[in-house]
Amino acid sequence: MATLRFPFDKSPSEIFGYVYRPIAKVDFWSRKINGWVEVIMIVDTGADYTLLPCFYAMDLGIDLKKECNAHWTGGIGGRKKVYLFREERVRIGKWERIVPVGFLDRDDIPPLLGRQGFLETFKVTLVNHCTLFSINEVNREGEP
Repeated sequence: MATLRFPFDKSPSEIFGYVYRPIAKVDFWSRKINGWVEVIMIVDTGADYTLLPCFYAMDLGIDLKKECNAHWTGGIGGRKKVYLFREERVRIGKWERIVPVGFLDRDDIPPLLGRQGFLETFKVTLVNHCTLFSINEVNREGEP
């Protein structure tokens, strides 16, 4: 079984002194530069799908008005408009996926790595301040 490992991000917290957040380095295909753009993301098993701040749409060469469907989403921050791009090419390590990506109608949120088409295709383990992505390499056609 192949495994990819990312250490948690240690951040200051007014409440706890420090908190450790599960993160991963994920590459998104940019049609603008015809190459990969690396994004450090919070691994969010509670997120239905991957969400990025709005400015990444421009970096990736995605026209929010022409190529996305506008929807409303809700969370701790309340109800916000999100532009859903249904088929974005992403890569973590050597593993590629085509996943839906939402661009939140604001830039002050962290990138969130969600379940739909991504986290649900791996065994994701959060242990000892590390995020582990595992996949059974023998079963490549029916991953995982």
